[in-house]
Amino acid sequence: MKYIKYKIILLIALFPLTTLAIQELDTAAGGTGLITRKPAAIIGTIVNALLGFLGTIFTILIILGGFKWMTSGGNEQKVQEARELLKNAVIGLLAVGLSYGAVRLVLMALKDSGSGGPASTET
Repeated sequence: MKYIKYKIILLIALFPLTTLAIQELDTAAGGTGLITRKPAAIIGTIVNALLGFLGTIFTILIILGGFKWMTSGGNEQKVQEARELLKNAVIGLLAVGLSYGAVRLVLMALKDSGSGGPASTET
């Protein structure tokens, strides 16, 4: 479990480098016609995959917390550990969901204001 935390931190730390690599790949192969997707679409795909991965992790943590609670055998310390695990998993899920919602709201507002949509009402 200790090494999994380090791997996740390393993955998060190296994530910006992957987006730079994708942009460089798009620049290098753009003239060949091999890449037809825009970098924004590729990044959107990566973000959706990352969110699916995080959802899987949270589901596993909740199942693990429930399993620890059910197999605690009445041991108060194990029950407390299970409650902490469940609480932290729910807090993490809420943090990821709220941050995703906030970013999506800001991007939608920027998109609407730049395209002359609902944000620019002229009479």
